[in-house]
Amino acid sequence: MPIYLPATTATTIDSLTPRQIVSELDRYVIGQAQAKRAVAIALRNRVRRQKLPPELAEEVAPKNILMIGPTGVGKTEIARRLARLAQSPFIKVEASKFTEVGYVGRDVESMVRDLVQLAVDMVREERRVEVREKAAANAEERLLDLLLPPPPPAVRSGAAPDPEAARGAREAAARTRERFREQLRSGALDGRVVEVAVREKSMPSFEIIAGSSMDEIDINMKDMLPGLFQGRSRKRRMKVPDAAEYLAQEEEQKLVDMESVSRAAVERVQQAGIIFIDEIDKIAGREGGHGPDVSREGVQRDILPIVEGTTVNTKHGMVRTDHILFVAAGAFHLAKPSDLIPELQGRFPIRVELEPLETADFVRILTEPRGALVTQYTALLATEGLDLHLTDDAVLRIAEFASTVNERSENIGARRLHTVMERLLDEVSFEAPDMLDKRVVIDAAYVDRMLADIVRNEDLSRYVL
Repeated sequence: MPIYLPATTATTIDSLTPRQIVSELDRYVIGQAQAKRAVAIALRNRVRRQKLPPELAEEVAPKNILMIGPTGVGKTEIARRLARLAQSPFIKVEASKFTEVGYVGRDVESMVRDLVQLAVDMVREERRVEVREKAAANAEERLLDLLLPPPPPAVRSGAAPDPEAARGAREAAARTRERFREQLRSGALDGRVVEVAVREKSMPSFEIIAGSSMDEIDINMKDMLPGLFQGRSRKRRMKVPDAAEYLAQEEEQKLVDMESVSRAAVERVQQAGIIFIDEIDKIAGREGGHGPDVSREGVQRDILPIVEGTTVNTKHGMVRTDHILFVAAGAFHLAKPSDLIPELQGRFPIRVELEPLETADFVRILTEPRGALVTQYTALLATEGLDLHLTDDAVLRIAEFASTVNERSENIGARRLHTVMERLLDEVSFEAPDMLDKRVVIDAAYVDRMLADIVRNEDLSRYVL
């Protein structure tokens, strides 16, 4: 699941010490100090490697991390926040989605191709920001060409019988253009409609050859048949603001050199990419099993060269995976890390065990992080004009109920808080638009009234919560 990241300067990343990285992660993830230390050191080592002589830097391999812990304790969030902090291309994949070559399922190399595509989008967006001002100026000129009738060819070329008259006509046209420019910038022409040549995207239909993957088709089809994907242009009537936006986007695309973007994206993936492999415990099986177990070791052996370091062919060029940081995670309820093949175990030298969450952790999760659940629900209901306030004892009771349900049924960690909060605020959320009293205070008694009966009935709590 790709994610798009805000621009961060290299200087900021270089200046972050492991302690500062942990402090930044603390703003979003509660607890799990050991895991935060491990990823902070991994990120700092990446910065240190960039400062080494090239021949030595090539030899320094990233220390991949294996996170072990139940669901909902922050494994994915730690890796995601780390990537956002480092402004690195980051992608999350589920190991269970891949199957051994020859079975139906995704090819393991697709994780690298997806990461490269994400990096291309990141770099392209950065370049578009750089050329945005020039693109807007170019779009403005094109829009003025559409709004103003063109001067006669003789006046444009200066070949009119009377050169003085031609010069006067050109000056008058320039003055008119400047007046229109002022009106355009002030919004006076927003109601006007212009005709813009819009290029349609055409996607030809073709038959997929058995045995070939969509990734390979994606790489090869556009190269073999470039004219087939260009699309045709047609005139489309649109208002001036919409036309300005469309033309600006078109100009940005013209000004961005996609070959340079591809090269920069490939380099960024090779030096700073992070791949998070979730549910790795689901493929921790050995050969000799039956049914779904048959391809588990095969999947591990397919993943192994990617983690070890190999070259993957993508539509943006060849990508080496030697210095991509891999973070794997799994609950390991039914399996254990030693069930992975020895070669793959050796490629994850750093192992951290994440602790199950307790009541005190739930209280902090509800209130402390940026975008905490209490903050989210308060802001959502504020859009209805409702002033929602949860008392400290109410937050504690919510945490206790979540902890109790996790103990009695499946332990899904902090995700339990979402179901508990939804059930708790079900009545308020439904009635909010029609309520006359726009201030609602939720205390421990209200929490007990809404949740106590459900939690007490174990069968009901499994169904509802």
